[in-house]
Amino acid sequence: MKKWLLAVSLCSGMAMADVAVVVHPSNADTLDTNTISRIFLNKAKSFPGGERAVPFSLAEGTAETDEFNSAVLKKTAAQLTAFWSKLVFTGKGQPPKSFDSTAEILAEVASNPNAIGYVDASAVDDSVRVVATF
Repeated sequence: MKKWLLAVSLCSGMAMADVAVVVHPSNADTLDTNTISRIFLNKAKSFPGGERAVPFSLAEGTAETDEFNSAVLKKTAAQLTAFWSKLVFTGKGQPPKSFDSTAEILAEVASNPNAIGYVDASAVDDSVRVVATF
């Protein structure tokens, strides 16, 4: 029984991804978890410095998305689906544009001074600036 529990905990630990929240290198704002969450949940439309914020996310079901949703947004995939369905239905918001790969997020954030996204921390390069890791 103990061996089985150890194997399960090791496998579940491997599924967790270190997630880096990234912005364009010209963005000098300091962002805490609450500010990041508010931007990604359409509760804040700009960075603390006043510039418009354009959030980008990875597709549902990725380890990075699951970790980001849990650690930053404090919501499950089902809760987020319900949250966005309500906002879209009432005309009060749209979910962040979603991309299939980390490379696409990095390219979008590197080319847009208003962008913010999250990626696997091991994929970060100098084209973006990391503002938080989870």
